[in-house]
Amino acid sequence: MLDVARRAGVSQQTVSRVSNGSEAVKPETRERVLAAMAELGYRPNSAARALKSGRFMRIGVLMHNLNSFGASRMLEAINFEAARRGYSIELIAVSDPSTGEVTRALSRLDHEAVDGIVLRLDTHRSPEQDIGFPSGIPTVIVEGDSFDDRVAVDADQRQGAQLAVQHLLDLGHPTVWHVAGAEGYASAAERERAWRDTLAAAGRTAPALVRGDWSPESGYAAGKRLLQEPDVTAVFCANDQMALGVLRAFHEAGRAVPAEASVVGFDDTQESAYFWPPLTTVHQDLEGVGASAVTLLLAQIEDGPVAPGVRLTQNQLIVRKSTDAWNG
Repeated sequence: MLDVARRAGVSQQTVSRVSNGSEAVKPETRERVLAAMAELGYRPNSAARALKSGRFMRIGVLMHNLNSFGASRMLEAINFEAARRGYSIELIAVSDPSTGEVTRALSRLDHEAVDGIVLRLDTHRSPEQDIGFPSGIPTVIVEGDSFDDRVAVDADQRQGAQLAVQHLLDLGHPTVWHVAGAEGYASAAERERAWRDTLAAAGRTAPALVRGDWSPESGYAAGKRLLQEPDVTAVFCANDQMALGVLRAFHEAGRAVPAEASVVGFDDTQESAYFWPPLTTVHQDLEGVGASAVTLLLAQIEDGPVAPGVRLTQNQLIVRKSTDAWNG
């Protein structure tokens, strides 16, 4: 550090500030210090910094089902925001979101020397399932069931589903059928509940639920099931991938979308604008949720306790051709 300070013509304290990502250094001075570090091959000792600051500058991230659209977008947002704030992440993925497996994974993160943990499972938790959180380590829950004594952040699943169902009702459809997500997922349950409540508030009867498993294949099967009901004119799918399957089933049967049936998805995946017809869907601000999770976690790490409870971000309905015109 002394050699770097001499090479850059600054104090050791300035070198320390640059090493720790402090913003209290002029940009031109920071560049000079970084250049001196590169020339001398200097790397700050993370263990020494942790001993001095009491922080490891690392966040643990525990996730289930990394292949899902929501998980991958969330992880990207968390990683980006953590890096922007000078933190790295330690990721553990669990294939089994059972209480014991999650507790063991949290224990592993506890031993990996992290400053805090972001937990995303998107699964239901029964009353007897008490997850063992490491004591003294700040946590933020992202999506899924909330914990009364934990800080949590999520896109407002109910508000998003209400937007979708109300849009279909406003088009004049007598009711709306629902292709629900897989059982055991908190987001699927919230979207289903909002579908029922929105129909009830409009004085409409909810048709029989058709359940999928988030995949296009299950959406296709659901679409074939819906084709057996001659009065189906509007379908709200719990995600875009199932909506894709429904669209294919309708196309194959000659049921014109949107002239004879309107279809709405959820997530606003990158591909949804290129379905045929382009899909009306609910856009979740997953990047905002991920960034908020990191912000709330670092507030606990750096400033102290944060009030528990769920912070909800609002969704936006993206209207495209799949609900453009209905001949009802």
